[in-house]
Formats: sequence, C-alpha cells, structure tokens
Amino acid sequence: MNAESETDRDARKPPAGVAVVVIGYDDAAHVTDAVRSALAQGPAVREVVAVDDCSTDGSAGLLDRLAASEPRLRVIRRRANSGGCGTPRNTGLDAVTSPYVMFLDSDDVLPPGAVDALLEAAEGAHAEVAGGLCVRRELPSGREVPWQARLYALLAVVPHPARRPRLVHDTLCVNKLYRTGFLRAHGIRFPEGRFPYEDVVFIARVLAAAPRIALVPDRVYVWHVRRSAGRLSISLDRSGVENWRARTEACRQAYEVLLGAGQKELARAVRAKFLDHDLRMYVRELGLRDAAYRQAWWELTRAHLAEYDADDWARNPAAPGRLIGRVVLASPEPCDLPRLRELAARPARLCPPYARAADGTPVWSDALPVSLEPLRARPVRALPLAVDAELRPCAGGTRLRLRLRLHELYGRVAQAGPESVEAEWLHRDDGGVAVRDTAVPLAPCPSGSEPAGTAGSEAVVAQGPEPAGRAGSGAVALARGAEPAGAVALGPCARGAEPAGTAGSVRGGAWSAEVAVDLAALSALGAGTWDLRLRIRFRDGVSRDVSAHALRGAGLLRRSAVPSVRHGLVLVQPYATHSGALALRVAPGVRGVLSVARARLRRLLH
Repeated sequence: MNAESETDRDARKPPAGVAVVVIGYDDAAHVTDAVRSALAQGPAVREVVAVDDCSTDGSAGLLDRLAASEPRLRVIRRRANSGGCGTPRNTGLDAVTSPYVMFLDSDDVLPPGAVDALLEAAEGAHAEVAGGLCVRRELPSGREVPWQARLYALLAVVPHPARRPRLVHDTLCVNKLYRTGFLRAHGIRFPEGRFPYEDVVFIARVLAAAPRIALVPDRVYVWHVRRSAGRLSISLDRSGVENWRARTEACRQAYEVLLGAGQKELARAVRAKFLDHDLRMYVRELGLRDAAYRQAWWELTRAHLAEYDADDWARNPAAPGRLIGRVVLASPEPCDLPRLRELAARPARLCPPYARAADGTPVWSDALPVSLEPLRARPVRALPLAVDAELRPCAGGTRLRLRLRLHELYGRVAQAGPESVEAEWLHRDDGGVAVRDTAVPLAPCPSGSEPAGTAGSEAVVAQGPEPAGRAGSGAVALARGAEPAGAVALGPCARGAEPAGTAGSVRGGAWSAEVAVDLAALSALGAGTWDLRLRIRFRDGVSRDVSAHALRGAGLLRRSAVPSVRHGLVLVQPYATHSGALALRVAPGVRGVLSVARARLRRLLH
C-alpha cells in the first residue's frame, strides 16, 4: 500500500480556526456591526468572543440577542468596568479555544477577506504573527488614510523582528493575527485597567518574543475615527495632559520590554519613533492648549527625553523630531511654539530666523543656541525648507492670486539651485485629484516685490504662467480633466555676497513666485477642503515636496465671495491648519454658502 502523500494529508487536515475577540463599552450603536463583520469572514472564523465591559446602554442585551441565532458567538459580561481596553481583551484571550486570535474594537469593522488573507499568510509562512494594512476612515466624510502603508506595501516574511525595525512603528494590535499558543507560551498580555495606549506595550511584548512575522498588503482592518462623537476614544482624546503622560509611559515601557529581552536595536527604534511620530503630533497641537497644559506638557516631555542617551540623539541628528526634542531639552520653559509647530509639520518646515553662533555654526536662535549643524549634511530632498504663501482674490476676477516665497537655509538652497516650483491642490477627502507635473524654467527676476508679512526680505515675483489654453503657457491641469492650476518659476532675490562654490547663487536670500489659482478647478467637486502642496525642483534634478506656511496679516486668510459663471458665487476661505500650512475651503453656489453658514451656526451653538 502506497504511503499517503503530504498533499493528501493536508487536504484532509481540518482548517485552522480563528477567534475574534470583540470588546466594547456603552457602544450599542456600533457593536453589532463589528461582530457581524467578524462573523461575515466565513468559516475561517471558528468563534467570536464578545466581551462587554459592564455597559449601561443595553449593548450586552443586543449581543445576547445576536448570539441566540449565531452559534459561533459567545458573549462575556464583565461585572465591573475596567476603564480601559486591556482587561477586556485579556478576558477574551483567556476564553478563546481556536489556534489563532484577532482583536476587534466595537466601533470598527473587519473588511471582507481580512481573516482569510492573514490566516493564509500565517499558515504559509509558518509565522506566529501575520499583519496587514489598517485604514483610518474619517467619519462622516469617509476619507481613508492608510496606517503605516510602507510597512505593508508588499507580501513579506520577516524571520526575526530585528530584521525590520520599522515594525515598532505599527503599534496597533488589531490589524494582526496571532497564534494563540505563542501568546500563551510567552505570557503575552495587555496591561490591565485604565492604561491608554495598551497596544503599544502589547506589541512590544510580542516583538520581544521574536516571532516569525508574515506581512500582507491586503486591507485587514478599518479603524473608524469619529471626532464629532460625544465620547472620543481613549487614544483620540488628547485634550488633557494625562493623555500625554500615558503615551510617554507606554513608550517608556515598550523600550524597557525590548531592551530587557536583548532587542537593543528595536528598543532604540521605539525611541526614534517617539521623536518622529508622537512628539511631532503633539507639538503641532500645543498652540491650541492653555498655558497650564503647555507648562505641564513641557515638563513631562523634558523628563522623558532626559532618559535618552547620546546614541539616541546621534542617529539621524537632522531629523525634525530630534531637532524639536533638543530644543525642548534646552529650554526649561515652553518657547518658540509657532516655529516648533512648523518644524513638526509633515513635511517639516524650518521657518526664520536663521541664526548663527559667533563661529558661524547654524543655531536655533540667538537666545537658544541649539546647534543645527547637522542640516549642512542633510540631503536637499529631505531639508525642512520653508515656503511662505499668501492667497488673495484677483481684483474683479474669478481667480485667486497665490504668492510664494522660498527661504534660504544656511546656503543650502542657493547651493542646490532652485529652478521651479509646481503648485498642487489636493482635495482632502479625495486624494485622487492631483496636478500634473509640469515645470517652468527659471526666469531671472527684478527685486522689489515681497509678500505681506515678510518685511525686511527682498523677495521678487516671477512671471506666472499664461492663462489656460494659450499655446506655450506651460500650465498644468488637474486630473480627471479639471481646469489648470499652474507650475511657476522661482527667481533668486539677490542679497549680499555669494557663498564660496556657489557661483550664480545668492547668500541669505529668497526666491518667490506668483500664480493665479482657477476656482473653477477647485469648485468642480462641490464644497470641500483643499491642501496646498508644492514640489521644488533643483538644477541637478533633485526635487523636494513641501507644504507652505500660511502668512497672516491684513487682508490675508479672509473669507471672500468670488463671482462664478457656473455657480453664480463661490465662497472661499483660506486658513492655516494646526501645523500652520495653507489650506482652502471652497463652497460653490448658494447651497454651498448655506452649508457653510449652517456649520458655523452649529459651532456657535455648541
């Protein structure tokens, strides 16, 4: 009798099963949708364990009724509310009987095929953990933003987490499938009780156990972000300084877990991620807080950063997060918040003044001489270039006038030789609308014209592109056939002697440009918000994508009503985002104007 083939044995082997642990508290409006999305994954989901954390809104009753008709669903009611997400997840983990487990929050969903994609990857790679792409879906707009998309761009197998240090950037526990026995064998659990950012510590414990990890590009989790909800999620509620205290504590514990497991490189990657992600995110919002919050935040941050050693600061020393951290450490009191906010933006912008020490070394400011010497060696494509922008209506027309001013940065800009800039307005809820790449050659400019709010500079304005449809205009068009916006040439503003080795360049100067923005293109999709992005091209072919700093001053950032042939009227509101970048709200037609008025009235009433 022939021996049974391995393929035959695999065909008769029962498929591995997955348990999905769903946790919820007072979320009757969404919890059944989450559970149904798990059950809809098909036969790969052997069980769904719904843990109700002592809800008072009838959530548990809804789950019980659903379980009566669904044998795969088991409901566990906790007798006391835990105050966090870790304890109910641990309760569910203790209850599962399947070989694999996933976690799902009550206000999110699993997209179709998520479990199959992760299970196939884990089984195929003999991996203890499989992870996939999570998308943040802003509600009610529906705008989706991928989370750590670069990590999940391709199918990959990581034999050891140290081979992919960027894994520490994905601190979510919900977009992953875990072998249940692996978690139990290593005693991997969530922090108990009210511990915001519990998944940061959980993921560190997972990585410390050195699992084999499979990565898939499939969408496996939809994270719903409801910023207008009556009760924000624990992680989204950043209004109190205790949230920042919890985040720094979670990052500290993650570092200690990995360092204690001998994963030194991953531990350092946790600290690098804190500087690049966490610190920059909170700095962008710091100006929105009151003085007491800012003082407490500053003290907490300095205490946390004081634990970093020389090697932590030496790695990528010109990165924006490290520059921000060094400024915070150097000042005992909150300082330069508007300028720090710009540096924390994405892309980063280092705005004037550009001070130097007595020996010529670039420094943060005369009052705070933190060295910026690492900027001299940073590639041009990664420099924190600052571009000022002002937006004004054209007199009697249907267009807006966009004026741009690129600042010199310790001679690096002149040395690189800026040749052109391309303006691009991105629809915030539909990133598919873009500007075609068209560059206009650099044209020398006479001096004497400078944007409002830049007194003391010697900016000049280059000749803008010709109107759309005119031959040789060099204009650029929006995708989907929308009307052109424009790419414009930058002209150098001579100011003093040229630095050595930069013939034809200028020292301490600026470059400026002007372009007319056609509102017909921006209002084609109806009411919406547009973010300005710029691409600066240099003479060696290198380019740098930047956002623009929104100038404030008389006549700037003012709402205006512009006549429109198609809509009759277009309401235009330029504004500065939390990070100081220029953005534009557009509301075409009477209906659009009324929608803006209603939204303003709601804000006043609430």
